[in-house]
Amino acid sequence: QVQLVESGGGLVHPGGSLRLSCAASRSIFSIYTMGWYRQAPGKQRELVADITIGDSTNYADSVKGRFTISRDNAKTTVYLQMISLKPEDTAVYYCNARLASYNYWGEGTLVTVSS
Repeated sequence: QVQLVESGGGLVHPGGSLRLSCAASRSIFSIYTMGWYRQAPGKQRELVADITIGDSTNYADSVKGRFTISRDNAKTTVYLQMISLKPEDTAVYYCNARLASYNYWGEGTLVTVSS
């Protein structure tokens, strides 16, 4: 059974930092591209960043230079380090694992950026 379990969300002031974690099942972590998506109220879910098994990364333009995705193969965990957070970063953040037609999602963790 594939599991993706996110943690690390919360309330942060503008300009603050958070690190999200996603613990993944060992069965998929070594072969799947891992990513973070987010969905703000009233908006569609969008890609924030992803990382391949070869550690190639891809970022949404809105987060480039502020967010960093990384993966720890030994811990089968993917991280999203977020700095210089803005109110528009407020959303539910979802962990994703994908390979070809296979696509798995976590339940999401809420990030709120507010003063």
